Amino acid sequence: MDFVTVDNLAEHREAAREWVDNNVRPGWAWEQYTSGTHHTPELHAQLAADGILGAGWPPAYGGSDTDPGYARAVLDAVSDAELYADGWATTNMVLRTIRNVGTEEQKERIIAAGLRGEILIALGYSEPDSGSDVAAAKTRAVRDGDEWVISGQKMFTSTAQSCSHVFVLARTNLDVPKHKGLTMFLVPTDAEGFELQPIYTLGGQRTNATFYSDVRVPDAMRIGAVDEGWRVMRVALVYERGGGGRGSAGPTLAERVATWAQSTQRTDGATYYDDPRNQERLARIAIDEEVARLLGLRVRWMNERGELPGVEGSMTKLFSSEADLRHYSELVDMLGPAGVLRPESGAAPLHGELEHHFRSTVVGTIYGGSSEIQREIIAEGRLGLPRNRPK
Repeated sequence: MDFVTVDNLAEHREAAREWVDNNVRPGWAWEQYTSGTHHTPELHAQLAADGILGAGWPPAYGGSDTDPGYARAVLDAVSDAELYADGWATTNMVLRTIRNVGTEEQKERIIAAGLRGEILIALGYSEPDSGSDVAAAKTRAVRDGDEWVISGQKMFTSTAQSCSHVFVLARTNLDVPKHKGLTMFLVPTDAEGFELQPIYTLGGQRTNATFYSDVRVPDAMRIGAVDEGWRVMRVALVYERGGGGRGSAGPTLAERVATWAQSTQRTDGATYYDDPRNQERLARIAIDEEVARLLGLRVRWMNERGELPGVEGSMTKLFSSEADLRHYSELVDMLGPAGVLRPESGAAPLHGELEHHFRSTVVGTIYGGSSEIQREIIAEGRLGLPRNRPK
């Protein structure tokens, strides 16, 4: 295998940066940070209008003729501008799931609307009494003619305050084992009986508790077969856990911190970089970042081949989230008091990125399934070890 770094998007980088210069308002990143909402409607609308969201999708499902490489470079450049696009991330997961399990009518109608930026979808899996054990969901869906009546509560429904729909896992059968009696629905957030309440995480991001009081949903918004929701959700989780990695040619975390450390003096007159312990820290971070990049590229390669990277996605998610947690903990220790300065202080190294991510990476080990869940998936699916808890 050739491990030489090749930037496959190099020809698009300049045009992507130009797109950001022309379309991204400087204050958007600060608005996301202070509000905790990692979605900017104006940015999303422009990405859709320019065909970036639809790049690489079939025309029959609303795909655009925009070069997929250019689209990926633009999304990388948006991320380099310190902007999150969580609304599109979750929507993209659901659209790809619909492409795998939905009806042809759903593919033509829902996917096309998502690529045009007309719908935005949040994930409704976890509940107050079942976090990572989502199969224990108690939210009920009862059929009433051509409709379903949904009642219950979901937790950690991030970005729901900006979304038009929630992808809800609901129990439709009480007489079978818990994994076999679930069904997935797209629930409109403007439906009668839907409510939400904000929850702010340790990392400052806003998530939500969402409530469903006899919400009526047409059967046409059921995704997948009745009682097959667990299988449908597992497809969605593959896309959530293995996003495929970023292709940005920008400096890595280790490189950015090393540049800062080489030019910043401590009170004893030496630079932070002069300390051998800090050099070792940065070397370990650089190695982890390269491993995470390669794992992510493998997932992207599998996605482009039309494969579902189930175990590979869990490997990527587990390694990357745990490595991020280690990295920012090490760097906050390395900087001492300066490492806990918040972005708004004005004097924080690297614009306060270290303190902010020191908090947010804790949450990252839980999103998309906790690290313990990822280890179980890898143990069973790759190592062939027996399941250690009942189905």
